[in-house]
Amino acid sequence: MKRRGNPNWGKPESAPVVPVVTEFEKTVNEYKLAPDQYLQSSRLREWAQRNMKSKFIPEALLKAWGFHDAGIED
Repeated sequence: MKRRGNPNWGKPESAPVVPVVTEFEKTVNEYKLAPDQYLQSSRLREWAQRNMKSKFIPEALLKAWGFHDAGIED
């Protein structure tokens, strides 16, 4: 009889977890913005508006910019 499920469930990962840099972080670095500049940046706002359906963008920024159709609930 074939056993079902993942036989490695609960065992520690063998490979180290590598942090992932999001497109948002790449864009912020490209635009040379500090976190306190995000909200005032028209360039970042335009990028976010174009990419809000497909890229990670912090919910607080989407709310602050008034992008309510991004699937965010108040």
